[in-house]
Amino acid sequence: MEYVAKVPYLDLLQSFDNGFEAIAFLREQHIDLMFLDIKMDELTGIQLLESLKNKPYVIVTTAYSEYALKGYELNVSDYLLKPFTIERFIHAVEKVSCQINSNADITRDFFFVKSDYIIEKVFYNNILFIEGMRDYRNIQTDNKKILTLQTFNDLEKELPKSLFCRVHKSFIVPLNKIDLIERNRIKINDKLIPISETYKANFYKIIGFNSTGQKQPGHNTQYT
Repeated sequence: MEYVAKVPYLDLLQSFDNGFEAIAFLREQHIDLMFLDIKMDELTGIQLLESLKNKPYVIVTTAYSEYALKGYELNVSDYLLKPFTIERFIHAVEKVSCQINSNADITRDFFFVKSDYIIEKVFYNNILFIEGMRDYRNIQTDNKKILTLQTFNDLEKELPKSLFCRVHKSFIVPLNKIDLIERNRIKINDKLIPISETYKANFYKIIGFNSTGQKQPGHNTQYT
Protein backbone atom coordinates (compact mmCIF):
# COMPACT_ATOMS: atom_id res chain seq x y z
CA MET A 1 0.00 0.00 0.00
CA GLU A 2 1.60 3.22 -1.18
CA TYR A 3 0.64 5.39 1.81
CA VAL A 4 1.77 2.82 4.39
CA ALA A 5 5.33 3.03 3.08
CA LYS A 6 5.30 6.80 3.66
CA VAL A 7 4.55 6.50 7.40
CA PRO A 8 7.71 5.47 9.30
CA TYR A 9 5.95 3.78 12.22
CA LEU A 10 3.74 1.54 10.03
CA ASP A 11 5.06 -1.89 9.06
CA LEU A 12 3.15 -3.73 6.33
CA LEU A 13 3.08 -7.40 7.29
CA GLN A 14 0.84 -8.83 4.57
CA SER A 15 -1.90 -8.00 2.09
CA PHE A 16 -4.73 -10.19 0.77
CA ASP A 17 -7.43 -10.18 -1.90
CA ASN A 18 -9.15 -13.22 -0.39
CA GLY A 19 -11.04 -12.88 2.89
CA PHE A 20 -10.50 -16.49 4.01
CA GLU A 21 -6.74 -16.17 3.55
CA ALA A 22 -6.83 -13.00 5.63
CA ILE A 23 -8.71 -14.74 8.45
CA ALA A 24 -6.16 -17.58 8.49
CA PHE A 25 -3.34 -15.05 8.77
CA LEU A 26 -5.06 -13.12 11.54
CA ARG A 27 -5.48 -16.31 13.58
CA GLU A 28 -1.72 -16.83 13.56
CA GLN A 29 -0.45 -13.27 13.79
CA HIS A 30 -0.99 -10.46 16.28
CA ILE A 31 -1.45 -7.12 14.53
CA ASP A 32 -2.36 -3.68 15.83
CA LEU A 33 -4.08 -2.20 12.80
CA MET A 34 -5.90 -3.60 9.77
CA PHE A 35 -6.80 -1.68 6.60
CA LEU A 36 -9.96 -3.29 5.27
CA ASP A 37 -11.65 -2.99 1.87
CA ILE A 38 -15.34 -3.83 1.54
CA LYS A 39 -15.11 -5.63 -1.82
CA MET A 40 -13.06 -8.82 -1.53
CA ASP A 41 -13.02 -12.31 -3.01
CA GLU A 42 -15.39 -14.83 -1.37
CA LEU A 43 -16.05 -12.69 1.75
CA THR A 44 -16.91 -9.02 1.96
CA GLY A 45 -14.92 -6.88 4.35
CA ILE A 46 -18.00 -6.57 6.57
CA GLN A 47 -18.42 -10.36 6.71
CA LEU A 48 -14.76 -10.75 7.56
CA LEU A 49 -15.04 -8.21 10.36
CA GLU A 50 -18.16 -9.87 11.76
CA SER A 51 -16.37 -13.23 11.85
CA LEU A 52 -13.45 -12.04 13.99
CA LYS A 53 -13.65 -12.59 17.74
CA ASN A 54 -10.54 -10.61 18.62
CA LYS A 55 -10.46 -7.63 16.31
CA PRO A 56 -7.45 -5.37 15.80
CA TYR A 57 -8.00 -1.67 15.24
CA VAL A 58 -9.66 -1.32 11.83
CA ILE A 59 -9.61 1.45 9.25
CA VAL A 60 -12.00 0.77 6.37
CA THR A 61 -10.78 1.95 2.95
CA THR A 62 -13.44 1.68 0.28
CA ALA A 63 -15.23 3.38 -2.60
CA TYR A 64 -18.64 2.49 -1.12
CA SER A 65 -20.05 5.09 1.29
CA GLU A 66 -23.23 3.09 2.01
CA TYR A 67 -21.33 0.75 4.33
CA ALA A 68 -20.18 3.52 6.68
CA LEU A 69 -22.95 3.07 9.25
CA LYS A 70 -22.44 -0.70 9.38
CA GLY A 71 -18.73 -0.14 9.79
CA TYR A 72 -19.23 2.06 12.82
CA GLU A 73 -21.69 -0.43 14.29
CA LEU A 74 -18.76 -2.86 14.19
CA ASN A 75 -16.60 -0.29 15.98
CA VAL A 76 -14.13 0.54 13.21
CA SER A 77 -11.71 3.33 14.06
CA ASP A 78 -12.18 5.28 10.82
CA TYR A 79 -13.78 5.04 7.38
CA LEU A 80 -11.76 6.33 4.43
CA LEU A 81 -13.77 6.87 1.26
CA LYS A 82 -11.71 6.45 -1.91
CA PRO A 83 -10.08 8.41 -3.32
CA PHE A 84 -8.58 9.89 -0.15
CA THR A 85 -5.51 12.06 0.34
CA ILE A 86 -2.32 11.24 2.22
CA GLU A 87 -3.33 13.89 4.76
CA ARG A 88 -6.64 12.14 5.44
CA PHE A 89 -4.83 8.80 5.68
CA ILE A 90 -2.32 10.14 8.21
CA HIS A 91 -5.15 11.69 10.25
CA ALA A 92 -6.84 8.27 10.51
CA VAL A 93 -3.61 6.50 11.41
CA GLU A 94 -2.73 9.11 14.03
CA LYS A 95 -6.14 8.66 15.65
CA VAL A 96 -5.53 4.92 15.97
CA SER A 97 -2.01 5.52 17.26
CA CYS A 98 -3.41 7.76 20.02
CA GLN A 99 -5.98 5.09 20.92
CA ILE A 100 -3.30 2.41 21.12
CA ASN A 101 -1.03 4.59 23.25
CA SER A 102 -3.88 5.63 25.54
CA ASN A 103 -4.87 2.03 26.14
CA ALA A 104 -1.26 1.09 26.77
CA ASP A 105 -1.09 3.80 29.43
CA ILE A 106 -3.92 2.24 31.44
CA THR A 107 -1.81 -0.16 33.48
CA ARG A 108 -3.76 0.49 36.68
CA ASP A 109 -7.26 1.64 37.55
CA PHE A 110 -6.46 4.29 40.16
CA PHE A 111 -4.25 7.26 40.99
CA PHE A 112 -3.22 9.11 44.15
CA VAL A 113 -4.27 12.62 45.09
CA LYS A 114 -3.19 14.84 47.99
CA SER A 115 -6.09 16.07 50.13
CA ASP A 116 -5.21 18.19 53.16
CA TYR A 117 -2.56 16.22 55.03
CA ILE A 118 -3.25 12.83 53.53
CA ILE A 119 -2.71 11.15 50.16
CA GLU A 120 -5.81 9.33 48.97
CA LYS A 121 -6.17 6.53 46.49
CA VAL A 122 -8.90 7.28 43.93
CA PHE A 123 -10.25 4.69 41.51
CA TYR A 124 -11.02 6.00 38.03
CA ASN A 125 -14.34 4.20 37.91
CA ASN A 126 -15.55 5.83 41.14
CA ILE A 127 -15.23 9.38 39.80
CA LEU A 128 -18.49 11.10 38.77
CA PHE A 129 -16.89 14.43 37.84
CA ILE A 130 -14.17 16.86 38.89
CA GLU A 131 -15.27 20.41 39.61
CA GLY A 132 -13.30 23.59 40.24
CA MET A 133 -14.21 25.34 43.50
CA ARG A 134 -12.11 28.50 43.83
CA ASP A 135 -8.68 27.35 45.01
CA TYR A 136 -9.77 23.72 45.26
CA ARG A 137 -10.74 20.95 42.88
CA ASN A 138 -13.56 18.72 44.08
CA ILE A 139 -13.20 15.11 42.95
CA GLN A 140 -16.76 13.90 43.33
CA THR A 141 -16.86 10.13 43.68
CA ASP A 142 -19.75 7.73 44.14
CA ASN A 143 -19.71 8.18 47.90
CA LYS A 144 -17.77 11.32 48.87
CA LYS A 145 -16.04 14.57 47.94
CA ILE A 146 -12.27 14.76 47.84
CA LEU A 147 -10.94 18.33 47.94
CA THR A 148 -7.45 18.95 46.60
CA LEU A 149 -5.26 21.93 45.75
CA GLN A 150 -3.88 20.11 42.72
CA THR A 151 -4.57 22.01 39.52
CA PHE A 152 -6.68 20.80 36.61
CA ASN A 153 -3.47 20.44 34.59
CA ASP A 154 -1.99 18.21 37.29
CA LEU A 155 -5.13 16.09 37.41
CA GLU A 156 -5.35 15.78 33.62
CA LYS A 157 -1.87 14.26 33.61
CA GLU A 158 -3.11 11.58 36.02
CA LEU A 159 -6.28 10.70 34.12
CA PRO A 160 -6.33 8.45 31.02
CA LYS A 161 -7.36 10.50 27.98
CA SER A 162 -9.42 7.60 26.70
CA LEU A 163 -11.62 7.74 29.83
CA PHE A 164 -11.82 11.42 30.84
CA CYS A 165 -12.42 14.70 29.02
CA ARG A 166 -12.18 18.37 29.99
CA VAL A 167 -15.47 20.01 28.98
CA HIS A 168 -15.23 23.36 30.78
CA LYS A 169 -12.60 25.41 32.58
CA SER A 170 -14.18 24.12 35.80
CA PHE A 171 -15.10 20.53 34.87
CA ILE A 172 -13.59 17.21 33.86
CA VAL A 173 -15.99 14.30 33.23
CA PRO A 174 -15.56 10.53 32.85
CA LEU A 175 -17.08 9.52 29.52
CA ASN A 176 -18.61 6.30 30.86
CA LYS A 177 -20.63 8.17 33.53
CA ILE A 178 -22.46 10.48 31.11
CA ASP A 179 -26.21 9.80 31.19
CA LEU A 180 -27.20 12.23 28.43
CA ILE A 181 -26.22 15.45 26.65
CA GLU A 182 -28.75 18.17 25.92
CA ARG A 183 -28.26 21.78 24.84
CA ASN A 184 -24.54 21.63 25.55
CA ARG A 185 -25.07 20.33 29.05
CA ILE A 186 -24.00 16.94 30.35
CA LYS A 187 -26.12 15.09 32.88
CA ILE A 188 -24.37 12.76 35.32
CA ASN A 189 -26.78 11.49 37.95
CA ASP A 190 -28.50 14.70 39.12
CA LYS A 191 -25.62 16.99 38.17
CA LEU A 192 -25.85 19.23 35.07
CA ILE A 193 -22.42 20.17 33.72
CA PRO A 194 -21.95 22.87 31.06
CA ILE A 195 -19.89 22.35 27.91
CA SER A 196 -18.01 25.56 27.16
CA GLU A 197 -17.09 26.85 23.71
CA THR A 198 -13.38 26.34 24.43
CA TYR A 199 -13.75 22.57 24.90
CA LYS A 200 -16.89 21.95 22.86
CA ALA A 201 -15.38 20.88 19.53
CA ASN A 202 -12.90 18.47 21.10
CA PHE A 203 -15.51 16.88 23.37
CA TYR A 204 -18.00 16.24 20.56
CA LYS A 205 -15.22 14.90 18.34
CA ILE A 206 -14.23 12.40 21.04
CA ILE A 207 -17.77 11.05 21.34
CA GLY A 208 -18.18 10.90 17.54
CA PHE A 209 -20.42 13.90 16.87
CA ASN A 210 -19.95 17.40 15.54
CA SER A 211 -20.73 20.45 17.66
CA THR A 212 -24.29 20.66 16.28
CA GLY A 213 -25.05 17.15 17.55
CA GLN A 214 -24.84 15.40 14.19
CA LYS A 215 -23.10 12.02 13.96
CA GLN A 216 -19.74 12.34 12.21
CA PRO A 217 -19.47 10.55 8.83
CA GLY A 218 -16.61 8.16 8.12
CA HIS A 219 -14.06 10.11 9.84
CA ASN A 220 -7.58 -2.40 0.00
CA THR A 221 -7.36 -5.17 0.15
CA GLN A 222 -4.58 -4.61 2.60
CA TYR A 223 -3.87 -5.58 6.14
CA THR A 224 -1.14 -4.43 8.44
